[in-house]
Amino acid sequence: MADAVTIQTLEREWREALLAKDEAALRRLIHPHFKLVGIRPSGSVAVDLDGWIEALKKMDIASLDVTVIDCEQFDTVMVGTIDATWQVRYLGQLIDERVLLTDVWVCNDGQWQVIRRHSSPVPHGVDIER
Repeated sequence: MADAVTIQTLEREWREALLAKDEAALRRLIHPHFKLVGIRPSGSVAVDLDGWIEALKKMDIASLDVTVIDCEQFDTVMVGTIDATWQVRYLGQLIDERVLLTDVWVCNDGQWQVIRRHSSPVPHGVDIER
């Protein structure tokens, strides 16, 4: 496994910035070319950094738990597999889901930033191998 401490620290910092809605910290952790790709039963969505931050402003996050279950590092690129659960109210809708995330981090001048996140829901009863 790659430097598990590094990715665990980065994911924790991202979680804390998300919960605090700390835009400055989010922009430090998230690459300007970031894209979130989410797959849901209703279809797929792709959101850039500014769109994601705007959506965050409309969210009321009750809980968010993230667990790094795997990671690999290749020089200045790190890929993490994350098991996450969250409860959030967004645009009047309650979202309570467990998702499997793939985060791609790049290191630029010693600073790690996430450039891609892929999110897929984990169906109820499915066990994710750790």
